[in-house]
Amino acid sequence: MTATNQQPVTDQELVALGKEVLQIEAGAVLGLLDQIDDNFVRAVRLMLQCRGRVVVSGIGKSGHIARKIAATMASTGTPAFFVHPAEASHGDLGMVTSDDVFIAISNSGESAELVSIVPLLKRHGASLISMTGVPTSTLASLADIHLNAHVTKEACPLGLAPTSSTTAALALGDALALALLKARGFGADDFARSHPGGKLGKRLLVRVSDVMHTGKELPLVYLDCSLAEALLEMSAKGLGMTAIVDAEQRLCGLFTDGDLRRALAAGADLRAASISDLMTKRPQTVSADKLAAEAFKIMEAKRINGLLVTDDDGRLVGIFNMHDLFQAGVV
Repeated sequence: MTATNQQPVTDQELVALGKEVLQIEAGAVLGLLDQIDDNFVRAVRLMLQCRGRVVVSGIGKSGHIARKIAATMASTGTPAFFVHPAEASHGDLGMVTSDDVFIAISNSGESAELVSIVPLLKRHGASLISMTGVPTSTLASLADIHLNAHVTKEACPLGLAPTSSTTAALALGDALALALLKARGFGADDFARSHPGGKLGKRLLVRVSDVMHTGKELPLVYLDCSLAEALLEMSAKGLGMTAIVDAEQRLCGLFTDGDLRRALAAGADLRAASISDLMTKRPQTVSADKLAAEAFKIMEAKRINGLLVTDDDGRLVGIFNMHDLFQAGVV
C-alpha cells in the first residue's frame, strides 16, 4: 500500500533514521538490566522444575516473538512449543497440561485472546508466567510470576508499530533460554544432538572415523616399492596421495601430488628413485576419534589437503582429504 502523503527523503536522512532506530532499540534492551530481578530467578527455577513442557503464546507481533522464544528454548535443552492464543480457545488448549508452564507475552498485558484463556489455564493447573510492558496489567496481575519487559518508547517514528517492545521481549526470552541452558548443564554435544541436520551439528558430531577411507579404498604402498608403483596406487584410489607403511602396517611416510611436483622441479631421477627417497617423513596424523572439524583446523594451519589416521601403535587405519570434509558438510 502506497502512502498518500509520501515525501522525498535524502540518503543522509535514511542513514540517520536507521541509526536512530538501532540506538532506541539498543537502549530498550539495556533498560531491561534493571528489570532482571527475583522474578526472573523464580521464572527460571519454575521452568527447571517443570515436569511437562514450556508453552509460549502471544498474538500479533508478540506471537512472532513467542514462536522464536519457544524455538530457542527447544533447541537449548528446554522442551517448549508455541500455541496461538486464538486457536487455544478453539481446542488447542487441550495440548496444555497441569505439568506445563505457560508463558503469555503481551506488551499491553491486555490482549483479549490471552486474557480470555487464563481462567482455563488456571483450571488446568498450569503455572503462568506473563511477560508484559505494564506491571499493573491484567495479565501481570493474574500470573504466578510477572516479567517486566517495559520500554520507554517504540522506535517507530509514529510510536505505533511494535519495535522496541518486541526487541526487548525477544532479548528477555533469550535471557531465560540461556539461563536455563546454563542451569541444565546443556553442552555442545547436547546442542549438536538437537541440530543434526545443520552445519553446526555436523561440526560437533562428525568424527574423523566417519569421513576417512579404509580397507580397499585406502591408498598405501610398502616402504621398498618404486615410485611407479606409488603413482599407480595414487591413480587407482583417486585421493592424490598414498601412505607408505612397513610390513606391520606402521606408518613410515606420505607421498602426494605435491611431492611429485617438487621431485620433478628438483630434477630427481624418477625411474631409479625409490618411494622412500621422495616421501614426506613424519607426516601429520590424527586419531580416528578426533572431531572432523578439529582435523580441518589442522589442515588449514598446516596448509595440507589430506591427513593420515593412525592408531595408538602408529599403524595406518585411514586417510581422508579436504573433499571428504566438504562432502560430509563439516566445512
